[in-house]
Amino acid sequence: MQGGNQGLSITRRPLDVEDYIDIVRRHKAWILGPAFAGLVIAVVVAFLWPDTYVSYASLRVEPQKVPEKFVQSNVNVEMAARIQSMAERIRSRPVLINIIQSYDLYPRERKSMPIEDVVEEMRKNIGIGQVTSQFRGSTRLSAFQISFTYENRYIAQKVCSEIVSRFIDENIRERANQSVATTDFLREQYDAARKELEEIEAKIVQFRAANAGRLPEQLQANLQQLSALENRINVLQNSISRAGQDKLVLETQLRSLKEQAKFLAEPPPPVTQASTVSALSQKIQQLDREIERAELSLSGIRERYTAAHPDVQRSEQALAWLRRQREALARQEELSREAALKEIESRAQGGAAPAPRLLTPAQKKELQDLQGRIEQIELAIRAKDLESERADKEIKDSERQLKVLQARIEASPLNEPEYQQLLREREAAKERYTDMQRKKSQSETATLIEDRRQGENLELLDPPTLPQTPTYPKRWLIIGVGSVLGLIGGLFLAGAREVKDTSLKNLKDVRTYAQFSILGSIPLLENDVLVRRRRRIMWLAWTTAVLFGMAIMGASVYYYYTVTKT
Repeated sequence: MQGGNQGLSITRRPLDVEDYIDIVRRHKAWILGPAFAGLVIAVVVAFLWPDTYVSYASLRVEPQKVPEKFVQSNVNVEMAARIQSMAERIRSRPVLINIIQSYDLYPRERKSMPIEDVVEEMRKNIGIGQVTSQFRGSTRLSAFQISFTYENRYIAQKVCSEIVSRFIDENIRERANQSVATTDFLREQYDAARKELEEIEAKIVQFRAANAGRLPEQLQANLQQLSALENRINVLQNSISRAGQDKLVLETQLRSLKEQAKFLAEPPPPVTQASTVSALSQKIQQLDREIERAELSLSGIRERYTAAHPDVQRSEQALAWLRRQREALARQEELSREAALKEIESRAQGGAAPAPRLLTPAQKKELQDLQGRIEQIELAIRAKDLESERADKEIKDSERQLKVLQARIEASPLNEPEYQQLLREREAAKERYTDMQRKKSQSETATLIEDRRQGENLELLDPPTLPQTPTYPKRWLIIGVGSVLGLIGGLFLAGAREVKDTSLKNLKDVRTYAQFSILGSIPLLENDVLVRRRRRIMWLAWTTAVLFGMAIMGASVYYYYTVTKT
């Protein structure tokens, strides 16, 4: 029935479980064949694929041994960025070629591929994990992983160790270079700041030398000196005035003493007593005028000074002396008047000439005292003259200095803008110099720490591992995936054949097609010899295929465990 309906096409009916089982039974060869082929191919691929081993190593970023609050590091680049930079240098073409030649890596690839492709292959086999953070107490530590993939596990470990060593050395070299470069830069900036400060200081020195005494900062001192000179001139003028007053008093005293001495030493002149009385009256009038002047001078001095001042006391003493002299002259005038009266009476009686005066011892002693006092007063007058001359000379010197100071004070505002600009430049240069000096010192200390390997270093946390089992390929996964893919391919082929075959295959198909009841069915009658022959051919083909597949799989496994492992 199946053979008679090969060309017949019918509308598909919904399939049930029995139909699916019947489909699998009819196309089991198309399902098992691809599944077995997928298994064989997967086994061959899995065991002929060379083993690939991965050696891992972990590095930890060890922080600076000296706390950064005491010494600030010159390297402020983030660790992730520095690791990326070091990784790029280590994975550069010259470094990788050196490693390839040192460890004789990729011998087959080097024979068949350009060196650039081999380097790119090795670059792919070097893995650098991301930086992760760990905590040790309150300290944050960063760590990252380095791996190298290769078909020889011993070489993979050695190359991984080489890469780790290069990372550690590169980190030390990079930090040292950056620290030295920073120190050199700061030293250059420090030298430039020092030179700039010295140049400005030299300009200020030149400016001060060219404008000595006219500097704005000397204005207050000049004003104080000016005030002191003015006060000094006033003092000297007062001193001259006092010396003049003292000299006037002394001259008055001198004249009075000389007249007294003359009166005692010389005989009375042959004149009438009336003329003597007249002369004494004139002297008294002169003393009255001197007393009046002394009183005016004393009242002027009292307006300026207190009663305890030496000038006031001297003026009072001089005034008292003048008054005593006037009283003495007044008494002498009275005596002269009496003598004149007696002389007139004597002349009227006898008419004899006056006899020369004879001095008594007391009068002689008085005359000597008068002469000694006259000499003292003359010396005092000469001293007052010298004092006035010195004061006048000092006043002239002070006035010359006063003019110089006034010229300096007038010139100070003209120089102030330029001088203030120089001072501002010096202050700014001094701040830069101090800042550069501090930074240079800190940088030199940080460089010293880097030279002593006490800065931030890379510490080997986990040494490169020696892989015990290959990481790639995942053989059982490959075999499983290959078998599943083969089975899926077989099911796909079986489904495709079933869809393409539209013949009536069972009574359900006939009922659906004929639309009437089926009373019975006659099985397909075939020649037993042909059936057995076809079955033998089928079993022979399957046996050959299975044995061939098993042989291929066995050879692959044998090659892997004997040739590859040795």
